[in-house]
Amino acid sequence: MVGPLVKGLMITLKHLVTRPITVQYPKEKVGSFERYRGLQAMRKDEKGNIKCVACGLCEAICPPRAITLEIGETEDGRRFPKKYILDAYRCIYCGLCEDVCPVNAIYLTPEYENVRYRKEELLLDRDTLMKRGEMVS
Repeated sequence: MVGPLVKGLMITLKHLVTRPITVQYPKEKVGSFERYRGLQAMRKDEKGNIKCVACGLCEAICPPRAITLEIGETEDGRRFPKKYILDAYRCIYCGLCEDVCPVNAIYLTPEYENVRYRKEELLLDRDTLMKRGEMVS
């Protein structure tokens, strides 16, 4: 009868002297794994233009239909996204948009903090995604 009580007390004492594994989140941040798929971002080419060629594959493959794309074309025939909206509220962070992109324009960063007060702030346009790409790179 006393044996299990002593065993329980020994386990409790052992955990009292070990270092806690709790992370005080806002002050201390936990890193992400190497293959972690976090927030989306867009890449630029060497000239500083958006790398996206507006092929529409990301919009077509997105399971929750979180990507809206409107295609534009320059005088020399180069296609670009006139309007690119990513609804981060609907996004399930599957990474299919990153996998299907033929020019590696969109990618998922290791960043994971995406807290907003309103849903409308989670509608990310192409300029916001490009700024995020500059900050991460």
